[in-house]
Parts: sequence; C-alpha cells; structure tokens
Amino acid sequence: MDPVRVLVIEDEAKLADSLARGLRQAAHAVDTVGRLADARAKLDLERYDAVILDVNMPDGSGFDLVAEVRRRALPVPILMLTARDAVEDRVQGLDSGADDYLVKPFAFDELLARLRALQRRSPDSRAPILELGDLTVDPSSRTATRAGQALELTTTEFALLEYLVRHAGEVCGRAAISQAVWDENYDPFSNIIDVYVSRLRRKLDTSGLVPLIHTIRGAGYTLDAGRGQRTG
Repeated sequence: MDPVRVLVIEDEAKLADSLARGLRQAAHAVDTVGRLADARAKLDLERYDAVILDVNMPDGSGFDLVAEVRRRALPVPILMLTARDAVEDRVQGLDSGADDYLVKPFAFDELLARLRALQRRSPDSRAPILELGDLTVDPSSRTATRAGQALELTTTEFALLEYLVRHAGEVCGRAAISQAVWDENYDPFSNIIDVYVSRLRRKLDTSGLVPLIHTIRGAGYTLDAGRGQRTG
C-alpha cells in the first residue's frame, strides 16, 4: 500500500499511541484524536485516505460519526474498532456506513491488510490529478512531474508538495503546513519545514524553469507560477 494519511479516533491512549507508532513505521502519516468532537474538526479541515474509528467514545457513539460522514458524502474509507464481537454489533457498524469492522484485540498485521483492502476497493481511492502550469501531481500514485520530467521525491517531500499544490496561490503558514504534513509529532521550535521547503525547491525550481515556490517573509510559503513570472 502506498503511504496514506490516516485519522485514528481512539480514546484509549495506549492503543492510540501503538496504532500511530505502527502506522508511522509503515510510512503512513497519522493524526490521533480521543474525542468525536475533535474528529469532526479534523475531518472538516483535512483530507484523509482512511479513518480508524473506535465505537465507544467518551462523547458519543462511533456509529453516529460514521452515519454523519456518509450523510456528508465524505469519500473516506472507515475501519471500525470495537470490543463488541456480537453479530448485531458488526451489522450495526456496517449498516451505519463503515467499510470494515475489526474486533479487539487484533493483530496489527491484520489491520494493515484491511487498510490495504479498503484502499484497493474504494471507488474514490484514486484522487484527481493536480496540475499547476507545467507541474503535475498524482496523489494516487504519489508521483509528480515538472516540464515532463519525473521528480524524485521522498514521502515527506511529496506530502509537502501535494499540500502546496492544493493550496496554490494561498500563503501557507508553518502551523498549517505542520498540521497537514507532519501530524502531532511536529516540533514547532524546529526548522524542519524550512529544510524541506528548501529541498523541494531545489528539485522543483531547476534552472530555466519559472520558480513556483516563494517565501512570504513572516507568513510562510506559497506555490504560485504567476508570482514567479511577475518577479522574474
């Protein structure tokens, strides 16, 4: 399975940390929340490739969140986790709109296999190709080209580029970039964003091409072909 962005909704801190650690070791980006209210906020702000959701949450039922996500037509596969193993519970989860159902305790390898299966069969798993001038970004294959030449990008570099392309023309602050690309492990006092932007700029804005990445002093970065033409 290609690297994906996963939202883990689990109020058991040890299990949430274990899931996040395992998913990150498998090269996936992970956000974790312990309340449904926080999950709703995340789903409003971010695009996720998969959601792992516990049924019993301190502020409500995971079944209700699944039904809400489906009413809003958010194209994200949902894998439900629960200690309930009765047939009627599994039926309720699937009927509410979940794509799969895994009973605790479970083997982590099985969870990864189920995520791979969800990605393969999801009708919305292939995201639209993004284009900006001579730059093409394919979120599904995690590939990008500039002026017809393939860009050799790391997983993090690609995630950063995808975020900037999706917000082309906007000034993207470091806080927004860190939330979208580095999840909760980001150290706000580090210069890691600047380092990765510099690396991406070297690969993207090669000699003879219109610069796309621009630094907005005191505000962040923007991806804008027009700005490069105006200031070049």
